[in-house]
Amino acid sequence: MRELSRRQAIIGLGAITLAVAGCGEGETPKKAADMSGNKAGSMAGYGLNQQFKATEPISFDVLYNNHSFYPLKNDWLFWQELTKRTNVTLKPVAVPLSDYEKKRGLLVGSGQAPLIIPKTYHPQEEAFVASGAILPVSDYLDLMPNFKDQVAKWRLEPALDTLRQADGRFYLLPGLHEEIWVDYTLAVRTDIMEKLGLETPKTWDDLYTVLKAMKAEYPDLYPMTDRWGVPTPGGNLLKLVAQAYGAKGGWEYQHATWDPALGKFAYTGAMPQYKQMIEYLHKLVKEKLLDPESFTQQDEQAKQKFNSGKSFVISTNAQSLINDYRPTLSKLNPDAKIAKIPVPLGPVGEYKIGPQTENGIMISKKALENKNFVAMMQFIDWLWYSPEGAEFAKWGVQGTTYTKDGSGTYKLADDIDFVGLNPGAPKHLQKDFGFSNGVFAYGGSTELLNSTFSEEELEFQNVMNARKPWPVEPPHPFNEEEREQVTLWETPLKDYVTQQTLKFILGERDLSEWDAYVKELEGKNMTSYLNLVNTAYERFKKEHG
Repeated sequence: MRELSRRQAIIGLGAITLAVAGCGEGETPKKAADMSGNKAGSMAGYGLNQQFKATEPISFDVLYNNHSFYPLKNDWLFWQELTKRTNVTLKPVAVPLSDYEKKRGLLVGSGQAPLIIPKTYHPQEEAFVASGAILPVSDYLDLMPNFKDQVAKWRLEPALDTLRQADGRFYLLPGLHEEIWVDYTLAVRTDIMEKLGLETPKTWDDLYTVLKAMKAEYPDLYPMTDRWGVPTPGGNLLKLVAQAYGAKGGWEYQHATWDPALGKFAYTGAMPQYKQMIEYLHKLVKEKLLDPESFTQQDEQAKQKFNSGKSFVISTNAQSLINDYRPTLSKLNPDAKIAKIPVPLGPVGEYKIGPQTENGIMISKKALENKNFVAMMQFIDWLWYSPEGAEFAKWGVQGTTYTKDGSGTYKLADDIDFVGLNPGAPKHLQKDFGFSNGVFAYGGSTELLNSTFSEEELEFQNVMNARKPWPVEPPHPFNEEEREQVTLWETPLKDYVTQQTLKFILGERDLSEWDAYVKELEGKNMTSYLNLVNTAYERFKKEHG
């Protein structure tokens, strides 16, 4: 087992720490834009931890990711109270969750996007940088005192560096976490484990042993089926297993992965560690421990199999455990028990792998022409980054949806449920009020994050928080010419890696052909792509750190 020392991590990162304000060391300072014509409705004295309230009624369009579990309602208390507190009315442009990325790309590319564009995961914003369709938000951080305060307090400068483009600026306002937050893992039928005398699996090898024992007892079943395979095949499962070997897979897949031993980037889909992930999953499929439909089936199929007792292990997060599995499972089988287990470990050791930044907000270039631009940035700073805004977005209105005692303990109103806090309550915090909405409520302090967790979830978090954080990779932003070139390579490369990964896992291609597969990647410009990545890394390190 090889673990990274703190010194190796620092050397590997090139000791890059750029200033939080929009220009880093070695970067030519940008002349601040004249905001005199964009201050309508803004607060002259807006500062840290201050309630933002526009000096006149204003409104902004916002792209809204419409979640099927809590579909948009115009009469939510969230909208009413937000306007009451801030004098701002948000006008949601609703797009279904299933179509969000595609629709967002079309709107931004055509110049028709709303001013505020949330729910964007890095590096999705990079596709819009060269065209100038979105603003370099790092130029305007002086309008956002709460954002700057969180970055400084939580030492998030290296995380922001990974968002920077070749010009040293970043174009996405990320959600910020005080600490790395791990939520996605596996759910396991603990009653079946107890029946078979099995311990909670701590490693992926332990999980293999558990699945073998389940298969021996229930030979006609696949002990594990999985969800979240559409649109990314094996999205969560590949991510978790790849992490255990030191690679990136599934939802986390990116073409390049930092190799600290080499001091440069390697091509992810050709790394030995990536192959180890494939070998592990192939073994599960070959021995009929993992349902081969796991990588492509719709979520409803996966949930039906698990909830009806046709499988015993499935991907989960905290909300899925409470909303998707327990209610149905308990109706169909009152004796069934289920638990969210700590992410199994692999050869890299006890690391907590995940970012301190979340999906974030792009700002349309049209915003800079808006007379309320300064007010808009102040509003975004309050709602998404102030402690008061985060509490409001998550919990709602004190005395109506929750109470809070002198020790800071939150209690949901008795007639409202959320993540199983009040099972059977007639109302729901998300569905009926619009709070704890993934468009607005993410990031924030660990205390606020933990405030809605059950004792069971807090135990999970305690185990995960005891692990060491995985080092942040160094930035390698492409310049405009490089970005234009790699855009032509990335989709064919990723599609081929995805296609061949599934073939290897499902046994449709023999793993003895791995070297041939790597050569095929070279034929699709893998080496040229990697050369550009490492050139960009060296250039950025030289110019900025």
